[in-house]
Amino acid sequence: MEYIRVNSIEDPLFAKLHNLMKEVFPPEEVLEFDLWKEPLEDPSIRVFVAVHEGEVVGVTEYRYYSDWNIAMTDFTIVGRPGLGLGRFIAEKRMEDLSNLAQEQGVELFGMFAEIYDPYRRGDHDFGGVQTMNPFVRREVLSHLGYERLDFTYVHPSWENDGTAVEGLDLCFMPLDSSVKELPAAQIVDFLTVYYSVLDNKPQEWLDMINQLKNRQTVKLLPL
Repeated sequence: MEYIRVNSIEDPLFAKLHNLMKEVFPPEEVLEFDLWKEPLEDPSIRVFVAVHEGEVVGVTEYRYYSDWNIAMTDFTIVGRPGLGLGRFIAEKRMEDLSNLAQEQGVELFGMFAEIYDPYRRGDHDFGGVQTMNPFVRREVLSHLGYERLDFTYVHPSWENDGTAVEGLDLCFMPLDSSVKELPAAQIVDFLTVYYSVLDNKPQEWLDMINQLKNRQTVKLLPL
């Protein structure tokens, strides 16, 4: 198994990556092919594929924010069972992030992730890829150490059409298990930067941000 970074839409691996994304995720979660050009060239956005026998069988995209010493897992796809892909990707990602933090002279504080809540919405079939079953993924991410931030979460659609995407939780995995809450201002700053690429923000998202601005901290709760 190889863990290979993709940083150009001209890379043949990117076409395979994008096709896998379209098979697994709903349309509002998938950025158009050509719109990936700038994100892939952005050094802060790290897109890696797991390649097995010449085929892309797994994908992960994540970012490291040195100013806050935190990371964000944009998405992870485990596209085939029986290869140990989940563990392979998680270990390689953490190894890479730990190295990035060490370059700043620190240890990684933690990592955000958006996680589907299938108990609220049951229509996430993920293209029939059983390894992406949202019930299983939620428990796996809980096992890794992710916890749910205590507020109702929506995010702007990646189709940039001004609609709000619901049915997810914003979660955080602290590397220090004694961390039980996050500053609300840090969450606001992070989400504002993270979604700055989308001009058409839904009112639901703006309301959520304003509500967070009126809070001091946000608790971390079990998934």
